[in-house]
Amino acid sequence: MSYFIKKLIYGVPVIAGVVTIVFWLFQGLGNPERVMMGQSGDSATLQHIRKELHLDLPCWKQFALYLNDLSPISYHSREDFESLALTGLLIGKEKGICIKWPYLRKSYHSGEKVSALIFDALPGTLLLTIAAILLASFLGVTLGVIAAIKKDTIWDSGAMAASIAGISVPSFFMAILMAWIFGFLWSDLTGLSMTGSWKEMDFVTGKEVMRWDHLILPAITLGIRPLAIITQLTRSVMLEEMEKDYIQTAFAKGLMKSRVVIRHALRNALNPVVTAITGWFAELLAGAFFIEYIFGWKGLGKLTVEAVEQLDYPLVMGSVLVSSIIFIGIGIVTDLLYLRLDPRVRLQ
Repeated sequence: MSYFIKKLIYGVPVIAGVVTIVFWLFQGLGNPERVMMGQSGDSATLQHIRKELHLDLPCWKQFALYLNDLSPISYHSREDFESLALTGLLIGKEKGICIKWPYLRKSYHSGEKVSALIFDALPGTLLLTIAAILLASFLGVTLGVIAAIKKDTIWDSGAMAASIAGISVPSFFMAILMAWIFGFLWSDLTGLSMTGSWKEMDFVTGKEVMRWDHLILPAITLGIRPLAIITQLTRSVMLEEMEKDYIQTAFAKGLMKSRVVIRHALRNALNPVVTAITGWFAELLAGAFFIEYIFGWKGLGKLTVEAVEQLDYPLVMGSVLVSSIIFIGIGIVTDLLYLRLDPRVRLQ
């Protein structure tokens, strides 16, 4: 339990640093009130919007107010507590200390709560990322093991050549290529479309339906680079493991090759592979931003890119914050996997 408490404590300054950097990074990059009103907005309306969004205040005051909204322990008036529909408890009649869920504010563009928009889009990103990492992990470990046990054969050469090609091609270019070839040129054969999300409205019934076929192209595209890395890493660690004395002793005792490879060599070689897989899971959450945008996949990445285009600062800040929390959670899960795979590892 103390390990998790330490991890959570270490994560607080990381999250605080990310929030601070992103907030100040977007200062002065544009006028969100102008984007909201368009070029025809009169000066009185623009000033009213600036005041309502606290954009008329100095930057340090804007930052202090944002931290106050974000903090689970904050200071609010009862009017703000009720108008913002905060979830929590206000200690005091008119003003006082507020114990609440973090308030991520409302989107400049849609007026909806940022938390609602993020948690509506987050399942799409998690679905895409999990599908991509599962595909990359299964194929990567399988190809790496085959390449190791069939060293210096056509299987080995083919796996390594394919992995090098996968690493070399940028993800955004691969996304455009995959969408154009399989979603446009060969769409009659594949039955796939260039764009589409995991849920779509059925115009006949008026209900949302799952579209699993839309997951295929973005998941494959997103998984190509980690697949290449996992393949090379698995091959490398398996070759090292196969040369160790206990493996040679197992072969000398007459154990089946498949049992030695899977139950002994592969299990002991999985620690660095797990590190790569979990690390790439975090990378894919960030890499999914452009993949989602290109394929029109409804997720956190597409939501964030559109928010940046619209200068929707609260939505950008909220998306980055949630992504940071997920990264920290992935680190904790990685350590738990280490403990499961290798009992010699002890969490400090």
